[in-house]
Amino acid sequence: MSYKYKTIFLDRDGTINSDPGYINKLEDFNFYDYTLEALRIFDSRGCNFCIITNQSGVARGIIDINELKEINQYIINFFKDNNFNLLDIYYCTDHPNKPSIFRKPNIGMIKKAVKEHEINLASSLFIGDYISDIEAGNRMKIDTMLVLSGRGHEAVKSKKIKPTYVVENILRGAELTIGPIE
Repeated sequence: MSYKYKTIFLDRDGTINSDPGYINKLEDFNFYDYTLEALRIFDSRGCNFCIITNQSGVARGIIDINELKEINQYIINFFKDNNFNLLDIYYCTDHPNKPSIFRKPNIGMIKKAVKEHEINLASSLFIGDYISDIEAGNRMKIDTMLVLSGRGHEAVKSKKIKPTYVVENILRGAELTIGPIE
């Protein structure tokens, strides 16, 4: 039996790494302890990964674009070192007061990923910890998973979203949809 999801869209801060606020240097970026195991579970079923993240700290003058690129390269290397198929990292630096079609909950980043990597949305899952993550997935009509890590505990109270799954964290989500690997 094949696994339902081929592509896992991942939010970044609060989903795969801790979110202390605007992460403006690499030494402040930390994957959750359980992220590697969660990604291994998804990878065991041949999933591809695509990171979709708002990074308004750049527009706010809190994050230098070169620091963001350094963090992105670190993430790329982490995925590569673990033989996980990371298709790409899509980020939007727009200020929330001046959002483009790319800033979540808008779907520009997802559409760009779909086009560039020929992703089948029917076999995709969007995992995030915030209302805008779930809204973006809902707008693309793909399954969504709200993780209660990061800002998930406040997002779960929103009447604006209807996630397919609500789980404690990405590891619990991987186990729920696939089961633990032996």
